[in-house]
Amino acid sequence: MKRLLLFSIFTVLAITLEDCSTIEQSTQGEPPLEQFRGSIDALLSDSIFTATKCGIEIVSLGNGEVLYERDARMLLRPASNMKLITAAAALSTLGKNFLLKTEMYSDTLISNGVLHGNIYLKGFGDPDFNAAQLADMLSMLKARGITKIEGNVVGDATYFDDERWGVGWMWDDEPAGFAAYNSALSINRNCVIVTVTPSNTMGDTTLISIDPPTQYVSLLNTATTGADTAALTLEISRKFKERLNVITVKGQIARGAKSQKESVSVWCPEMYFLTLVKEELLRQNISFDGKLVLDTIPSTAVLFARHLQPIDSMVVFLNKMSDNLSAENTVKILGAESYGAPGSTEHGISSVKRTLYPFGIDTTKFLMVDGSGVSHYDLLTPDILVTLLRGMYSKKDIFDLYYFSLPNAGVDGLLTNRMKGTPAQNNLHAKTGTLGGVSALSGYVATADGEMLAFSIMMQNYIGPGEPYRKMQDAIGALMAGFSRKNGSVTRK
Repeated sequence: MKRLLLFSIFTVLAITLEDCSTIEQSTQGEPPLEQFRGSIDALLSDSIFTATKCGIEIVSLGNGEVLYERDARMLLRPASNMKLITAAAALSTLGKNFLLKTEMYSDTLISNGVLHGNIYLKGFGDPDFNAAQLADMLSMLKARGITKIEGNVVGDATYFDDERWGVGWMWDDEPAGFAAYNSALSINRNCVIVTVTPSNTMGDTTLISIDPPTQYVSLLNTATTGADTAALTLEISRKFKERLNVITVKGQIARGAKSQKESVSVWCPEMYFLTLVKEELLRQNISFDGKLVLDTIPSTAVLFARHLQPIDSMVVFLNKMSDNLSAENTVKILGAESYGAPGSTEHGISSVKRTLYPFGIDTTKFLMVDGSGVSHYDLLTPDILVTLLRGMYSKKDIFDLYYFSLPNAGVDGLLTNRMKGTPAQNNLHAKTGTLGGVSALSGYVATADGEMLAFSIMMQNYIGPGEPYRKMQDAIGALMAGFSRKNGSVTRK
């Protein structure tokens, strides 16, 4: 009973992670590694795991020793832990010096400030390309003295195929920004940011702004301003079932409430891109009244300007902020670069699997259908993820960038507010993963002795919020960071 009581006390302390200077283990007198394993077993004995699957593997990167293992070869949904594989393949196949690009071409008939022909925009899947960069590119026309375009604005999105969503994605995730459509012609993450601000007068319609301001979307606003104590019932959406770019805002916001922001995806991102081109031309006083057309660039067109984006910044954003568009575009870029355009998810996944062979991963033992892990069809095991992490650790030419791209506990990315005040803070680097009923955390951590570990924690099949499971992951993260082969398994502040 005393042993069970001590375990229970430790569990509460470890989960709350509040003011823990030294936690005595009930396993005093046992070897340090057995203390460490017993502490994790105690955490996982919590009743929240009665109906929830949990797979864990923790391995020393120094000698390959398995420090802890539980159902490590069980297939589980990885959620965004799939991005660990996508990012690893991108750096391994494309290299850390690969440049993402967006190009502008034109017909060469220019006289007296008039371009007697078309301008062409060709996208190569840069997920970070934005309206400000587009404005810089189009300013090159102004710099050449062009004040009028007599032809059309033509967009070429043929670097990718025409599948715009992942296999097995949930239809009702649309139009959330995390489920944006992928495209070779991507801009502003293929979303608009909708900001809702209460009026100063109760009963008045709310104030709405859209960034960037564009005529590509229209607005249907029936939301009102309530009393200062009114409950927030705002619903920001788009008429996605009708495939319309009509932003809808309904419900109520309190008069004294802060503005509410939400990222909303757009239908047909290629035309969104071209519409922003047209609007920017007019903003720069370049006359244009032609058409917006999707087509391929003719061989006679001449390169006019090019925007280049290093892959390193894309990989960092992909992992630290768990950006799904970055992951999906990356997989298609891998497909295009490995097998030729148009890049497809299927070809991209084939390229990913070629990357995993040298790591000793049997690619017939898992299922990958997208690059982001949004699909519930995806299946991985903790053992496969740890094998990947070990393989990347051995690739010294790209490991530093890969490691830096992962959220740093208590410091940045999606781990900014997790594991603060524990040995894991500014130590544990790991990728989060969240879906309905799924929570995962996989990455690297140094022990109290400086021993580097690779780990994967995958939890699924629960009802309700994921916070209790994230707290368990954080408690295990603190245990790993505080583990000492010399002094036993303790957690120090």
